[in-house]
Amino acid sequence: MAPSKSAVTPAVERARDESPSPSSPAPAVTRAAAVLDVLASSPSGRATLSDLARELGIPKSSTSNILQALEDTGLVARDGGDFSLGRKLVELGASYLSRRDEIREFYQFCAQAPTLAHETVRIALLDGDHVIYLARYEGHPAVRLTSTIGDKMPASLCGVGKALVARLHEHDWEEMYPDDAELPTLTPYSIATGKAFKAELRRIKEQGYAFEDEESTIGVVCLAVPVPTRGAHGPNLGVSVTALKATFTEGQKTSMIAELKELARALGNPMG
Repeated sequence: MAPSKSAVTPAVERARDESPSPSSPAPAVTRAAAVLDVLASSPSGRATLSDLARELGIPKSSTSNILQALEDTGLVARDGGDFSLGRKLVELGASYLSRRDEIREFYQFCAQAPTLAHETVRIALLDGDHVIYLARYEGHPAVRLTSTIGDKMPASLCGVGKALVARLHEHDWEEMYPDDAELPTLTPYSIATGKAFKAELRRIKEQGYAFEDEESTIGVVCLAVPVPTRGAHGPNLGVSVTALKATFTEGQKTSMIAELKELARALGNPMG
């Protein structure tokens, strides 16, 4: 599907001028930014080489070179003849978000929460069958070896990944995790098959939170809940808290779940 032409950004306007311009000291960078703008505004999130060249008003050869450079750096992804925004942009966005007021509110909430203030709390984004961590509150130095900002983790291996996949439609579960799928494992407690993972997802839907029991790190447990997303196309976000299993109690679990749900409601959608 061709990109929408309802809104032409300044980057796209500049890219349509093939000659060097005083307003753009680096035309190649301007055109690369315009490619990203067009992909971001496309209703389908995808565009072909022909779509992009036509939208930008520059030759296919130039557009192809820009796409290759963007693909090499992870800023653009290719799927057959279609191009879409790449995962690297999420990592860059995580760095940006860490400086936003909403993320500061996340840290402020955690610092003042009676239980979460003493634990490690994170926000993550579901990206396919992986999660990418966007922010991390350090409340417990003993669990610093767990994933941090910008890290990726298979969703089946972590509490927040399980919580986020659980709220997808069961048709998506079947497509993503066939019964005989062999899932990545990190410990003897990791969920190893698609069939076992879907059974776990059903439990999560019933109880309203996910629990990870030494599935990614020995000696560490994790609780997670999804963040309410505003709008049909908002990002799939979740929050999680990790703790040492040796000191983990049922009372602590109850407090953590309550505070995580309150945090999730407070955050709403920090990328919205």
